Amino acid sequence: MSCKNNKISKNEEEWREILSDEAFKVTREKATEAPFSGEYNSNYATGIYLCACCNKKLFDSSAKFDSGSGWPSFYAPISSDSIEEHQDNTYGMIRTEVTCSSCGAHLGHVFDDGPRPTFKRFCINSVALKFKRESYE
Repeated sequence: MSCKNNKISKNEEEWREILSDEAFKVTREKATEAPFSGEYNSNYATGIYLCACCNKKLFDSSAKFDSGSGWPSFYAPISSDSIEEHQDNTYGMIRTEVTCSSCGAHLGHVFDDGPRPTFKRFCINSVALKFKRESYE
């Protein structure tokens, strides 16, 4: 593993050692999990969603909403530097891909049909996330 410009870089073998097959396919090969199949689609507990690959904080549960799309949806990332956006022209569509700013993991896509205040819908694969429940101790 190496870190260039605060970016985590691992080879394919290193990623395969730490990720499930499905998580590898989604985060490293840009696959998409089936809608309504992910463990976080219906999770409304209070906490923080982290990158499944590198544990970077990505989304706060307070920004999560039910989009009806079948994937966890958020109207904003936890901070502007937690994610990166890239044009995605695959499958004959023009979309905006969302990746982790630390390790480049494919997370999902962002659309302009979300709720106030941002009108954004960050449609994220559950398998690309880890959830850390907030405790009030």
